[in-house]
Amino acid sequence: LNEFLLLAFADTRELQLLHFSLFLGIYLAALLGNGLIITAVACDHHLHTPMYFFLLNLSLLDLGSISTTVPKTMANSLWNTRAISYLGCAAQVFLIFFLLGGEYALLTVMAYDRYVAICKPLHYGNIMGSRACVKMAAAAWASGFLNGLLHTGNTFSIPLCQSNVIDQFFCEVPQILKLSCSDSYLREVGLIAVNACLFFGCFVFIVLSYVQIFTAVLRIPSEQGRHKAFSMCLPHLVVVSLFISTGTFAYLKPPSISSPALDLVVTVLYAVVPPTVNPLIYSMRNKELKDAVRKMVLPGAMPEGWAFPPKLLSKIAPRNCTPEGPVAQGSPSVQEQKVHNSVMIS
Repeated sequence: LNEFLLLAFADTRELQLLHFSLFLGIYLAALLGNGLIITAVACDHHLHTPMYFFLLNLSLLDLGSISTTVPKTMANSLWNTRAISYLGCAAQVFLIFFLLGGEYALLTVMAYDRYVAICKPLHYGNIMGSRACVKMAAAAWASGFLNGLLHTGNTFSIPLCQSNVIDQFFCEVPQILKLSCSDSYLREVGLIAVNACLFFGCFVFIVLSYVQIFTAVLRIPSEQGRHKAFSMCLPHLVVVSLFISTGTFAYLKPPSISSPALDLVVTVLYAVVPPTVNPLIYSMRNKELKDAVRKMVLPGAMPEGWAFPPKLLSKIAPRNCTPEGPVAQGSPSVQEQKVHNSVMIS
């Protein structure tokens, strides 16, 4: 085989262009969201902490995973073709297992980071030092790389003779295994089973971590402290739930309810949606991240919730000027107008 034929989203030219436009919007949103997080964390020294370091790595993995699948299907729709080369298909399989495997390992590490931050705050600096964080992130990337190598080597060592048509918009291993003409595909099935066991082990670790986290949070006496702890954990919990639920349903759904249309929708849910919405989930309730992005996009903008310091205002404001604005009769002076404008901006 020199090439494979991927699933076409539509047969008519108008629907192909509509599919191209839709995926282009999704891809640009993912690029913008993850790119802003990467740049903000890298450039703002206030965000040089373990939590944001892991978030930066997660954004890199998300960018890589969506760039592996979406641009090719966009190009196929734009140029009215379905073909992907044999090497291109192998590269897709490797990158998908590499990046998604690394992402799941990183989400497990992030759960441990949240556990240490809330359950062992006095030891957080010693346990989650910069060297330890780099080692954990490197282990996540390395596990994903090894995962990609094993699956790619196993899948493409199988003789394929049924056809070259893949019923998916990218090279997905279960669809490739359907083209096998021997029982050698059982090796890849066995490797997937081993992956599933490791997947389940990480899932148990995440669940146990959050049991400990919620137990510790409920013991916090102040409502403000509990709210802050929940806000710190909620984005990660939502991202993990989205990743696990969509991936599990995609690979473990009953064959009786399987259909080409459902398979396509589920694949889009686990391969395209998470990298796009993850930046939104992490930034929605994160004031530090939103302030960093705001300062980067609008350098002169004040942080959210900023107010002019009263002591400084009393020093620079004239006697006939109050925080609400000038009260002197007649036209306000230039200095009074500047003070009034700065207060109104805050």
